[in-house]
Amino acid sequence: MVAPREVKIAAAALLGAAILIPSMALANWRNEASDFDIHRLSLLEQWRDKAIWEAQNYRDGTGDFNALRAALEPQGRSAPGQALVGNRRCRNMKMGGKNAYIVYEWFDCSIRAVNGELLLTKHTGTLRTLGWLYPENGAWVYLGSFSAKGERLGRYSGRTPSVGAPATPDDQIGLLTGIGNNWLRLEIPGPVKESTMTSLSSHANLG
Repeated sequence: MVAPREVKIAAAALLGAAILIPSMALANWRNEASDFDIHRLSLLEQWRDKAIWEAQNYRDGTGDFNALRAALEPQGRSAPGQALVGNRRCRNMKMGGKNAYIVYEWFDCSIRAVNGELLLTKHTGTLRTLGWLYPENGAWVYLGSFSAKGERLGRYSGRTPSVGAPATPDDQIGLLTGIGNNWLRLEIPGPVKESTMTSLSSHANLG
């Protein structure tokens, strides 16, 4: 498997890059994210390389490895906000950590415009996801949280993590890019739980 390329910018450059799409509602994600999350996003490329190595070399992978390749190998592209909005089909892919990889089935997701901001939601499946998208040099930084089925959808805690802990286990930070016609890839580096990296592959529901 070939490591995917970034969207014309190195992940470390996220820390100093300027947001290109001004909006009163679209706050600077650095003001919302915890220092822990800012740091792990800056190491996105290292997390990706480690996860890919583990996926290739561990022997207990589950699910469609070809789907994993299809999601990770394309070079990330810019994705305009208007192209993101709508109902989508999505699937989680976990790499490294406890297992080589796990590729899940397809579930229902959506990206909605809410008061000038973009909200990503994974509606079905054992784990639900909810988070906001912030424009960043053609890509989108994702700040969100995951919750188990039956639980109330969580919110990103940001700079108010669990008492005594540097990070809240359910918090997620990631980078959303386009990878082809109607396809998106959300890379979540260094999840606090389970895997080395989580990728959410998403396709527009045009039917």
